[in-house]
Amino acid sequence: MFNLKKISEFAYELPEDQSMKVPGIIYINDTLLKNFTNDEPIKQVRNVASLPGIVKASIAMPDIHMGYGFPIGGVAAFDYDNGIVSPGGVGYDINCGVTLIKTNLKYQEVRNKIADIIENLYKSIPAGIDHKSSLRLNQQSLSNILSEGIYWALENGYATENDMLNTEESGKIECDASYVSEKAMARGINELGTLGGGNHFLEIQRVSSIMDDKTSKMFGMEPDQVTIMVHTGSRGLGHQVATDFITEILNSGEGIKNENDKQLTSVYISSKIGQRYINSMNAAANFSFVNRQIITYKIRKVFEETFKRDYESLGMDILYSLAHNMAKQEYHIIENTKRKLLVHRKGATRAFPAGVAEGKFSSTGYPVIIPGDMGTASYVLVGTQENMKNSFGSSCHGAGRVLSRKASNEKFTPESVLRELNDRGIYIRAATKKVITEESPESYKDIDEVIKVVNGANIARPVLKLTPLAVMKG
Repeated sequence: MFNLKKISEFAYELPEDQSMKVPGIIYINDTLLKNFTNDEPIKQVRNVASLPGIVKASIAMPDIHMGYGFPIGGVAAFDYDNGIVSPGGVGYDINCGVTLIKTNLKYQEVRNKIADIIENLYKSIPAGIDHKSSLRLNQQSLSNILSEGIYWALENGYATENDMLNTEESGKIECDASYVSEKAMARGINELGTLGGGNHFLEIQRVSSIMDDKTSKMFGMEPDQVTIMVHTGSRGLGHQVATDFITEILNSGEGIKNENDKQLTSVYISSKIGQRYINSMNAAANFSFVNRQIITYKIRKVFEETFKRDYESLGMDILYSLAHNMAKQEYHIIENTKRKLLVHRKGATRAFPAGVAEGKFSSTGYPVIIPGDMGTASYVLVGTQENMKNSFGSSCHGAGRVLSRKASNEKFTPESVLRELNDRGIYIRAATKKVITEESPESYKDIDEVIKVVNGANIARPVLKLTPLAVMKG
């Protein structure tokens, strides 16, 4: 084990060695630290700390586990003029994110319809790795989506103005989408409005606990309210964007090789490859915003058919739709100086507090949505002022795995996991039996322990807790 130095009840420091330009900071407690079976995620924190232009620290959130190059839960910021951009620091599933949809329905109104709702959602929303969308796009429409994001969905009747206001970056990041390859576009053209596989999910939930009554009311949330959470990303298009640029950078003379990990090969932000990658990443992020928006549209249709009311009267507004797996240009105060940075959040999300958040969330802060596993709970939080200094206003994005998918398949059976979920009153609809074992609750860290660290380290403050009623997995 690396020589970690405990600096608080909720944080450890990985002191600088000769290969590191900054220290590592891991937000974690003793209980979660025991989940580590090897040093690899901590080694990744150290390797990120060696990258050119890194500022302040290589940071990891309490959901830390091994990823590609960066650990999942990794946060690192680089000077925009002298630093690097790392596709491995963003990941393959660009803007894998979460949309949380409210309703004005209470649990008692929904409980006897849960199975029918999830079965109809399963019919409406393709789930699984190879399933294609019923929505057919031409090349021009796809190009518009990559450039315009949710504005395209608004113009085509799939989104409202309010949906845009409740989406990170209003659902559109400025970019030159012409750098996205034909192969990436070919992979994405039939995948809009699809859930995908792995840890992606659609979940019907209810508000089971309120921790901050004032903020909950400002978010329009109350006890026993039914919500729907969607977790998915840019699908094959984003994966191909990452593949294209990781391959190009590894084979180019411009790539900055990392002697400890070739997965961290990167390029300077100012380089031509770096700028092409950033534009392509942003285009993939726009695709992802629209993907979740089309799924939201389909969810509204299913609820309308089930309850014989339009979605407006059902109160089916988006609370918030946020991004994980991004590198974003931001300004932060470093040693009393405002600096332009490129903040990489790999399996992490933005958590800007009141006064920093803009628009309708300026008085509350942007909602921070942290899903747990499919058998326990998810949380809505808001960021803290202190955390703007500590982690560039970032939070973890989930509970984080403790078992690999292979280990989960070896340890559990679909029957045992289904029994466990049934005992908790949770209905599940999955594309394969394999995904049931891979995503079993015991494959993930204890979400309540993760939230304890997030709160204790002043990363974000809990507002409310959501528990699952039914889960749809790809």
